[in-house]
Amino acid sequence: MIGISACLTGIACRYDGRSNLVQPLDQLIQQGKAIAFCPEVLGGLTTPREPAEIVGGTAEDVWSGTAKVMTVSGEDVTESFKAGALVALEQAQQAKITVAVLKANSPSCGSQMVYDGTFSGNKIIGSGLTAALFRQNHIQVVDEHTCDFLLE
Repeated sequence: MIGISACLTGIACRYDGRSNLVQPLDQLIQQGKAIAFCPEVLGGLTTPREPAEIVGGTAEDVWSGTAKVMTVSGEDVTESFKAGALVALEQAQQAKITVAVLKANSPSCGSQMVYDGTFSGNKIIGSGLTAALFRQNHIQVVDEHTCDFLLE
């Protein structure tokens, strides 16, 4: 089974209330080969919501308590991001997901790059909280730009 960020399947759950539909990924849902989830919504955040970034370190630092996830206005949303990642992991394990296609650059789902915590549009190498947690639990993580092997 495959896990997919809900926004990639056309569900309007992005921070700005939009989606990032990738039609072939939605087709995997329709074929029963995948399930969709949004860790941020699972963590209790609303749609739309303020942009958030990892501040003061990496996703691993957030998990260890030395960095935070903050909104652009300065609200600490770390606990919501962590809670959502844990629920997403539980759902992934129950569904026996072995690979997850997570939204690139997201503070939850980014698998290769994330925004640098300055809200300036700059990206750095790193993962979002859910992507890091999935990898720690032996779930392969890719993004919408590196998932072609799943669509063949």
